[in-house]
Amino acid sequence: MDISDDGPASAPEWQDADNNLCGVLHGNLDTSAVAERFVRAGWRSRSSSWDTYEVETDWCRADLDPVEGSDTLLSGVIDPGKLDALAVLLSPFGLSFGLELYDEQGSLRREITG
Repeated sequence: MDISDDGPASAPEWQDADNNLCGVLHGNLDTSAVAERFVRAGWRSRSSSWDTYEVETDWCRADLDPVEGSDTLLSGVIDPGKLDALAVLLSPFGLSFGLELYDEQGSLRREITG
């Protein structure tokens, strides 16, 4: 199952915020399977197109977009203090990843690879 309304919705301050999160997930999972992993972790997930998903929890809202091969692009908005929490969440997914956090001016603030 890759669609779920059971998890918490993103907090109001993240609903209309500009994107500050970019990343790529590398591995042998298609985007649907990645969305399913977020659902198992208690996040909401909804299909936003044929093979694209939106996942969210109270501190993050992100789009999952497939790219050629088995990579998934991740972009959206995150509470800047929760970037480490996202990295911890992704670690057991069996994927390597790179995450980038940007400030309000669009400057790179922090990177994490896992």
